[in-house]
Amino acid sequence: MLNDQELLRYSRQILLQHIDIDGQLKPKGSRVLIVGLGGLGAPVALYLAAAGVGELHLADFDTVDLTNLQRQIIHDTDSVGMSKVDSALKRLGAINPEIQLVAHRQALDEDSLGAAVAAVDLVLDCSDNFSTRESVNAACVAACKPLVSGAAIRLEGQLSVFDPRRGESPCYHCLYGHGSEAELTCSEAGVVGPLVGLVGSLQALEALKLLVGFGEPLVGRLVLIDGVGSRFGELRVKRDPGCSACGARHA
Repeated sequence: MLNDQELLRYSRQILLQHIDIDGQLKPKGSRVLIVGLGGLGAPVALYLAAAGVGELHLADFDTVDLTNLQRQIIHDTDSVGMSKVDSALKRLGAINPEIQLVAHRQALDEDSLGAAVAAVDLVLDCSDNFSTRESVNAACVAACKPLVSGAAIRLEGQLSVFDPRRGESPCYHCLYGHGSEAELTCSEAGVVGPLVGLVGSLQALEALKLLVGFGEPLVGRLVLIDGVGSRFGELRVKRDPGCSACGARHA
């Protein structure tokens, strides 16, 4: 049930026929893991907390740096030097005291990541490096949990949804293979703040669609964002039957 404060707090989205009161109860009863509380994870965490996701699990081992504040809008100047998780806990608790927050302040190894993924209903990968994305994908495939993945660098962004509950869904590895060790990060190549905010906001939207059960999630579809031309593109992505990450699950 929703109490009077929750009915008022979420009233604008409850008005939508796609959500309504019954739909609002679904995110309230859900547990979501956000991996990374940087440029992508900041808007994801803010919007999902505001939307009433009942339990947010926050994973990041980093601390807030002054260079983060140009785009990581969940943190502020007073947060510099603080754990990103602790900074986020403070902000999210102020935005919505109705939800539960679970902290993962240490780097997650294979076992702890697997346990963290198994404990939730949905995962959002907001990390900034390929090795973490590969590890998160493997954990989601093993636990059969849907994954909303986003990335942004320079003036380009992309996002997709990988849902191992659906037989036709590719996984992250189907799309990207083993990636490249030479992949640049935002600290090396740069990124503009509103772009990561856009990608993160779309990740939050995809998460709500999956949790509530409305619309058409980005399964088998990769959205490409060109910040220079303000253009959106889309590629169809198929599952690789020989994928080393998810192939065995569908064999």
